[in-house]
Parts: sequence; structure tokens; C-alpha cells
Amino acid sequence: MPACEFGYFGYVLGRPAPIELPWDLPGARENADLWATPDESTGFIVDGLYRRSWEHAGQTFEALDLDSPGSVPGWPEPHVTLHQILVHMNIETARHAGHADIVRETIDGAAGMTEDNDNLPHGTAELRRAHFERVQAAADTFR
Repeated sequence: MPACEFGYFGYVLGRPAPIELPWDLPGARENADLWATPDESTGFIVDGLYRRSWEHAGQTFEALDLDSPGSVPGWPEPHVTLHQILVHMNIETARHAGHADIVRETIDGAAGMTEDNDNLPHGTAELRRAHFERVQAAADTFR
């Protein structure tokens, strides 16, 4: 979840990532933060992104108070505090690390965060299929 950590514990609170993020580069594909390409090594993913993201988050926690303000564009109420972001990230981590999304989707076929806010990238079925095919092709290189 480096993109979430760099985003919520960084940009949202006025503390941009200290490194160039591949998904922010010109020409990066949509959802590039959600999968690894065949040319991205395990070392790059784990050390270059994941460890750097939690180190940066730790520096944010040291530098700011819980009531420090931030902004999340696109949220219904964009003005937030570090405290709110910590709670949000705990919930996100619990959902995704435990794969609760997959279990729920298997039960009722619904996808996303809530009935009113799927929290999924929007696009046509064709765009979603193209994204799936890119990720599958990357995975297939390691068969």
C-alpha cells in the first residue's frame, strides 16, 4: 500500500513523497500503483517503495500533531486531521490486508467500499478489461 501511505500520510498532510513515484510519472498507466510490472524487482517494491513509504509516514507522525490539518480532494468533507487519516488507514489496512473485500465480493457480487461509494476507478468495461489484461500479462511472464 505504498501509494496509500505516501498519499494519505504525505500529500494529504502537505508532506510530498521524498522519492519519484512510478505511478506519478508522465505516461504512467491508470492504476499503476496497484500492480508491479515485470521490470520492477522485488527489492524495488519492498525496499524502494514499501519501506520508504512507512519511513516517510513515521516522519510525518514525528513532525505533526494528531490535530494537524490536511485535505483529501474528492472526499465529501475534504478537510481532515492526521487523526482522521490514521483511523481511515487502519480501516483500509484491515479491509485489504485481510482481503475482506474478496470475501464480500464472493458473497454478494458487489465491489467497492459501500453501496453509495464503490471507491473504484471509474471507466468503461473495456478499460477495466484492458487493465485486467495488462496485469495478467505481467503475471504470466513469471509462469
